[in-house]
Amino acid sequence: MERGALSLAEVPGPFDLQSTVESGQSYLWDRADGRMYEESGAYGGDAWYETVARVDGDPAVVRVRQVEDRLEWESTVDAVPVLRERLRLGDDLPAIRAAVPDDEVIEAAFDAYWGMHLVRDPPFPSLVSFICSAQMRVARIHGMQRALERELGTPVTVDGRTYHAFPTPDQLAGATEAELRNLGLGYRAPYVRESARIVADGEADPADAAALPYEDARGALTDFVGVGEKVADCVLLFSLGFLEAVPLDTWIRTTIGEYYPDCDRGNYAETSRAIRAAFGGEYAGYTQTYVFHYLR
Repeated sequence: MERGALSLAEVPGPFDLQSTVESGQSYLWDRADGRMYEESGAYGGDAWYETVARVDGDPAVVRVRQVEDRLEWESTVDAVPVLRERLRLGDDLPAIRAAVPDDEVIEAAFDAYWGMHLVRDPPFPSLVSFICSAQMRVARIHGMQRALERELGTPVTVDGRTYHAFPTPDQLAGATEAELRNLGLGYRAPYVRESARIVADGEADPADAAALPYEDARGALTDFVGVGEKVADCVLLFSLGFLEAVPLDTWIRTTIGEYYPDCDRGNYAETSRAIRAAFGGEYAGYTQTYVFHYLR
């Protein structure tokens, strides 16, 4: 594998790898030591994180760890472009923080996990991950994606070790419902299989939503099986670059009830508009992610 380092002096503001990849935004990374999601609240470590990205259509192993002011990487390709894209290293955190409200809850959340970036995952794996997220803890969601990779994804062997890419739409659509249930997906299995078929057959592609206005994009994603407004907002925020998206999950609804009751408008669309305004408009998704991770 190639090896290199990316200086974090090039990043506008702070960056923390562990909080970025262990905050429930992405389920495509794994910790080499097997301790993903075990150390809640313990940030700033130097563990290796691994994923298999697709570069020009081919699977590429990418490993990265943070050592003080740099990201050290090992990869079958030049990992720098992958890391810049997936970890949104161009985001200016100080400018984003300055643009959102400075109320007590938001300030406490930013202080607790300062350096956490949003991620930019590929659309199809993000869609599948969040279809699997309903009523699940982050560790279980992560385990489902590892099982899908291990059993259905393309293997990549490097230095005697085999990694697995996330399954393509064709690979997932080719699995039976029983196979997916046996991998722990439960009632989500037919949703994942049918949404994969839709993409594999060319009927729709979640990536196409990126070209639409925000609320239209959310509506377009709900055409996939098993995708409601909350899952759609997760894909918009953590894959398609809609930084204003605020997924209204249980934790955020609890936050609204306790700290922002005036934002509860009785339905998803109107509550979403109100909490987006309270969380800073164009960067409301950043605020949401910090608050979600802080209160969770």
